[in-house]
This record gives sequence, structure tokens and C-alpha cells, in this order.
Amino acid sequence: MRKRIGMWMLAASLLVVSGATKAQESGKNVGIFEGHGDVGSVGQAGSVQYDAAARTYTVTGSGENMWFGKDAFQFAWKKIAGGGDVTLTADIAFVGEGKNAHRKAVLMLRQSLDEDPVYVDVAVHGSGLTSLQYRDERGTATREVQANVNAPRRVRIMKQGDYFTMWVAGADGKLALAGATGKMVLTEPFYVGIGVCSHDNGVTETAKF
Repeated sequence: MRKRIGMWMLAASLLVVSGATKAQESGKNVGIFEGHGDVGSVGQAGSVQYDAAARTYTVTGSGENMWFGKDAFQFAWKKIAGGGDVTLTADIAFVGEGKNAHRKAVLMLRQSLDEDPVYVDVAVHGSGLTSLQYRDERGTATREVQANVNAPRRVRIMKQGDYFTMWVAGADGKLALAGATGKMVLTEPFYVGIGVCSHDNGVTETAKF
């Protein structure tokens, strides 16, 4: 059975709060998500808001990066167990010019809420670069497959068994396959959701999907 987890438009507003928090295992639901919080070490706490009428999400995140052997970002998540395949689709755009061209807004599947687990995401960068990023063993370096469409209108990540694919849509709105991983294993339960990393630990960034 494939689990399909909505199509959203995300809008983010700037929130500046000192200190950092960890992504929590429980908490008040935000739309379809079961919880949210900052993963890894962040300079400023992030936030997630949901507009039920417009079915939009607002995500604000700090964090130095989502790369190498560890990540730091704001993550809204849903835990998946007993189901297998997952498809997650969204339209993504950033709010404002931003400080760093490598700020990221992501659709992600992640083994845990630690900073260094196995994960795979579709990351839209502030520059328009869009990549399938993945870490296939805990604590190892992140790898990347770059899409051939810059600043796509819509992106999708799909889990089919132990394989993951990135789909992107250009101006015509038609999703096309743009990259894939080799075999990599996420054991259930795992997490699926949306996130934002500012790529500068001293600021927060926002994304609109």
C-alpha cells in the first residue's frame, strides 16, 4: 500500500527566538503532522504554523546546514509504520531574498530525529538548485543527485520499497523523474515531513510551498 501525504502550499513568517530545541516525539498536531521541532544544533528556534482554511503550512528554520554527517533544521513530521511506500508532493517557493543562496526547503524521509541518521530528501535551494540528497549510513557524508530543472514549480519524493526518487515539474506543471538513489533501507517506524534550513545559524529563513 502506498501512503500519499497531501499537496500543500507552505508559507513561512520570520520568528526569532534565542536558544535551540530538539524535535519532540509528541506534541500538538500541526495539520497532518504529529509534531515538529528543531533537529540538531540551531542558533535560533524555528516554528511551524498551519492555516486550516487555506491548507497552508508556515515553516521557519535556522541551522548551519543539512549536509556532511549531520543536519540542523526545523522539521514538521509524521511517523510512518506498517505501511511501506510513501509519496510526498508540494509546490515550494522562498519568502524574501534570503541571506544565503544555499538555504533549503525540503520534503524528507528520515530514520530518526537525531542529527545524523539515514535520510533522503528533495531539497529546493534558495538559488533554485534542486537536489535529491541522501545519507545511506548513519553519520556518513551526504550525497546528491541534481535535477536538470532550476527552481521547479512542484517537487515530489517517492519511496518504493528500498528505493527513492525525485520528481520535478517545470512551467508546464508536469512532474517528471529527475533522480534516484541506489538501494537504501529505512526501517519502520521512520519519519516523513517538511523542513527548512537557513544555512546560516545566525538567522532564520522561510519557505512558501
